[in-house]
Amino acid sequence: MATKSFHRSDRVSAQLRRELGTIVHETVREHGLPSVSVSDVEVTRDLAHAKVFVTALMPERSLEAVKALKELAPQIRYALGRAVKMRHVPELHFHYDDSVDKGERIETLLRENPLPPESESDQD
Repeated sequence: MATKSFHRSDRVSAQLRRELGTIVHETVREHGLPSVSVSDVEVTRDLAHAKVFVTALMPERSLEAVKALKELAPQIRYALGRAVKMRHVPELHFHYDDSVDKGERIETLLRENPLPPESESDQD
């Protein structure tokens, strides 16, 4: 039976995603920024850098939110360092995750243009 291997970077990513979700939520509220949530965190193998993907409640204000988070990255990193037990806290790089927006767009297109039902001859 093959065992699934989990790299340390995967475990660190999961922990950082949980902690950053809380820290980013507090930072957004504290600074009056547009509401965002952390959707994913990807950490490099050497754990020196972390890409933090965020989604916005209001996609039209997403650029404003990501820009502010990039400016606040050193403060967020400091808060993260206090929350996790790591010798070196990765540098944070914030990116907007547009996969939710793309999914909603596809769903809207499918609702507007439903697929025709399959005929009995197509089922062979």
